[in-house]
Amino acid sequence: MKKVSTSIDEQILRASKEIIVKFIEVGRVSPTSFGESFKDVYTAIDDTVKAAVNAVKDEAIPEKTAKKNK
Repeated sequence: MKKVSTSIDEQILRASKEIIVKFIEVGRVSPTSFGESFKDVYTAIDDTVKAAVNAVKDEAIPEKTAKKNK
């Protein structure tokens, strides 16, 4: 499970970086506000992805329990 979490964290970091680079390219973020903007984007992506992962895990648990009871 640790390896999967690391892979997800790497993907979140990569996506955050790509979004910030695009924002800089189109002028929505300046290089001077990079730090604060990056934190905001990273946190938004991290929260969204981890909530989705937890939702999938929560849905999978009843299925495993039902199979054990058969």
